[in-house]
Amino acid sequence: MYIQHFGLAQYPFSLTPDTQYFLKLPSHQRAFDFIVEALQDESCFTKITGEVGIGKTILCRKVLNALDALENRYVTALIPNPVLDEVSIMYAIAEELKLSFDPCVSYYALLKVVSEELIRLSVLGWTTVLLIDEAQAMTEESLEAIHLLTAIEKGAGHPMPLQIILFGQPELDELLKRLALHELSPVSYELASLDRDDVEAYLDHRLIKAGYNGSNLFTHKAVDLISRGSNGIPRLINIIAHKALMVAFGKSDYALTDKHIKLALEDMQSV
Repeated sequence: MYIQHFGLAQYPFSLTPDTQYFLKLPSHQRAFDFIVEALQDESCFTKITGEVGIGKTILCRKVLNALDALENRYVTALIPNPVLDEVSIMYAIAEELKLSFDPCVSYYALLKVVSEELIRLSVLGWTTVLLIDEAQAMTEESLEAIHLLTAIEKGAGHPMPLQIILFGQPELDELLKRLALHELSPVSYELASLDRDDVEAYLDHRLIKAGYNGSNLFTHKAVDLISRGSNGIPRLINIIAHKALMVAFGKSDYALTDKHIKLALEDMQSV
């Protein structure tokens, strides 16, 4: 649509999480470092919370890629949509670990299979890291099921068999409070929204990653409006910037001003 008009190689403000667009802004970099430290400290549960669109999913994928790059240390399992009962989530974990099992096997038999695999990997010097995105959507039963897996004892001289990282909206805190799992005391970090300077850095970073090599595309006032209109939420920044680029393209403009942003915001309010 507007890619060629602005000299881009791809759309810079897609809503699809893509780790190449991960920007080491203070809050998100601190969250990444917090997770790394929690893994090194062998924390059983780590919890990352934040509002819708704050960047939890791209952070989750960034952590996943980083762990996969560490050979002979971590085995990873990702559950991106945990709206599952206790049986289904155990099946999902077994599939992520590439285990062979009878589809008709009972829940407790599958729990034993998964537990034995976690122990086997630990003896070989591996820690399994289970990452769960949108964790606020978990049922109490499925959360209790994964909690059972953390009860596996660490063998002498071997790494912890399982560490779990939960990424979720603030409602995740309420879910955890409802459960009678007093042993589940996750170390926690809350992602903050971006301030005005972070928004400008975010816009510039995504444009450069998308192939833009011109002068500042968004004027100072345009960035101010995007920052206020999005409340510093990356997903909303993407939506506003994408709509504004379409507006500018429709008018054959090559610089985005506050007028383009106002039209984009009006379009969002009319939906």
